[in-house]
Amino acid sequence: MSGVSQRIAILVATILGSAIVFLDGTIVNVALESIGAELPATFVARLEGLTYVNSAYFTVLSALLILAGALNDYYGRRRMFQIGLAGFGVASVGCGLAPTMEVLIGARIVQAAFGAVLVPASLSIITAAFDGEERGRAIGLWASGTSATAIIGPVVGGLLVQAVSWRAAFLINVPLIAIALWASRSMPESRNEEATGRFDWLGAAVIAIGVGGLAFGATRGQERDWQDPVAWVALGVGAVATVAIPVLMLTRRSPLVPPELFASRNFTVVNLSTFVIYGALYVTFTFQSLFLQGALGYSPVAAGAVGVPVALLLTLLSTPAGQLSARFGPRLFMTIGPLVMAAGLLWLARIPADSTPWRAGLPDAGLLPPVAMAVDVLPGLVLFGLGISMVVAPLTTALMSSVPVQKAGLGSAINNAVSRVGPPLIGAVLFIAITATFYPTLSAIVPGLDVDDPRVRERIQPLTSTPEGTDPALADAAREASTDAFHLSMLVSAGLLVAGGAVNAVGIRNPTRASPEAQAEGAGPPG
Repeated sequence: MSGVSQRIAILVATILGSAIVFLDGTIVNVALESIGAELPATFVARLEGLTYVNSAYFTVLSALLILAGALNDYYGRRRMFQIGLAGFGVASVGCGLAPTMEVLIGARIVQAAFGAVLVPASLSIITAAFDGEERGRAIGLWASGTSATAIIGPVVGGLLVQAVSWRAAFLINVPLIAIALWASRSMPESRNEEATGRFDWLGAAVIAIGVGGLAFGATRGQERDWQDPVAWVALGVGAVATVAIPVLMLTRRSPLVPPELFASRNFTVVNLSTFVIYGALYVTFTFQSLFLQGALGYSPVAAGAVGVPVALLLTLLSTPAGQLSARFGPRLFMTIGPLVMAAGLLWLARIPADSTPWRAGLPDAGLLPPVAMAVDVLPGLVLFGLGISMVVAPLTTALMSSVPVQKAGLGSAINNAVSRVGPPLIGAVLFIAITATFYPTLSAIVPGLDVDDPRVRERIQPLTSTPEGTDPALADAAREASTDAFHLSMLVSAGLLVAGGAVNAVGIRNPTRASPEAQAEGAGPPG
């Protein structure tokens, strides 16, 4: 294979390898309402199970990302990349063919484990295979490819769910993985020859148990009205594991997360704000998609399409925001961005229960959105997109300038993992807020309805559609109660974003800039 063909094959494989991990998150959000309506569950309630579908994925992904990066360096990046692709493909088939909600959750856990291998492998393969300007162009193409995935993913997901089935949202990974595996055959193998082979499996397991235990315990406890001993055990185990994480960091010979990195003020602050901001970001998209489809009646295509403005703004404005933050420092952008995001969520917190749904692609509707979508939904998403566009590049700049160059990869991996820790924990908090609001509101609207009756709770769930044959008055009441619960979840998420902005405003330190005289002395020739 010629050098040009080999480079093209490497880019195809790495872009697809990253894209399927990102694509799965965006497509699955659009598919959640259909999954909940069609997939039976024995041990979990409907919204509870849908929460686990995402939280289990993020929990395992966050726990294994750093460890997977070390495995890639030691055993070989091409080998691990191919293992990740094959495992992710098998797990995707398991998700697509899952007969019950519980099986789907288990398959998502396996999928996340192999996805953790793919995320760090893609960029490390590009870094090893390209040099100089070619590396910069390759990384740019990789970034463009993943950005394009963020734009088309929700729409493609909506089309698949609407035209085929929610199962196609998972099975679509199979042909993409087959292409990536074929292209990866020509990759040169690369590894870190200085890697020691010491892996902190215990640290990764403790992080997974800590995050998973707290998220599962809180969600399960609220769903069972805090009468389930399993929930309390999970919370206890999760709390003990969480306390053990810093102890392991300080005492183990080769800890998963080296504590000396947190001696940098900016590194610590950036990761704290990442936990809050990205947690609110991912969870907002999940509950938004459920609410638009389940409560208001949006079609899957429409629910996917409403996210396109956010992806477009992020793609178009991230580079200018990064350039400006390099000139003026990241603190201003990392402070204002979350506040603008919060303003967008406050707009969404005013959506009325009778907002006309956008039913694009359904037989009784056209493609154009109704006026209600342009008034109730679009302004909030535009504000949210503007805000996140102001955050991503400056946050990355602040992160990478806060760690030594030789530890830049590890610092990036830690931040990537932190961004996945937030969703399951914040998702559990919002689940509590939603269910604690929904049933009292429903009881107030429908006097005499016993909302503590397990049969009622099984049929009528927050943010989701009511079963066929439900009394129209009860269905209307459920939609109104879901709207109130959604409003509260947006208010909580907005509060978290404000907190993230405040942390950045107080904690981030802009890098010192040399005086004009010093810059002139150190300046090289033009060009």
